[in-house]
Amino acid sequence: MLHTFVVYVENKPGVLTRVSSLFRRRGFNIDSLTVGRTEKPDVSRMTIVVDANEDQSQRIMANVYKLVNVLLVDDITGQAAIARDLALIKVKTDQDTRSKVLELANVFRARVVDLAQDSLTLEITGVEIKVNRLLEVLEPFGLLEVVRTGLVAMRRGGEPGFQDKKKVNGRVVVDDNVSYSV
Repeated sequence: MLHTFVVYVENKPGVLTRVSSLFRRRGFNIDSLTVGRTEKPDVSRMTIVVDANEDQSQRIMANVYKLVNVLLVDDITGQAAIARDLALIKVKTDQDTRSKVLELANVFRARVVDLAQDSLTLEITGVEIKVNRLLEVLEPFGLLEVVRTGLVAMRRGGEPGFQDKKKVNGRVVVDDNVSYSV
């Protein structure tokens, strides 16, 4: 089962290497990894998707938490969350196929970001299955290049981000039942 982990880390050199190396050392393949700054300039946020069972996911969380510069780890699998993938897709087109590709882009709510004489570049944002389906229907036209961001995800609703997590007795409380040493 795919597990989605949200990992808040100090924004320092080498942190990404330490986190990704942990997965390599433990024999887990990272299905998706995205990293970006947060609302706090000294904190970055990783969204990591890994194929793991429940026991393995608990061990992953515990091991990631032990790493230097890791501030918070949260497994949002199975929780109310918003997840999106972004893709840029360059498709081979000519005068005969351009209108068909534009129709498909419209159906999938993709937008044209570049237009050339022999190709069209589309941008699509959505759940992973939506992006995959667009790629499937565009494949017969000839995919020239595909770039994907990987999954980004956050909890839905009023669930606080990192800055609002509360500390109780030196531990960051993720929810009422789970806490981690910091």
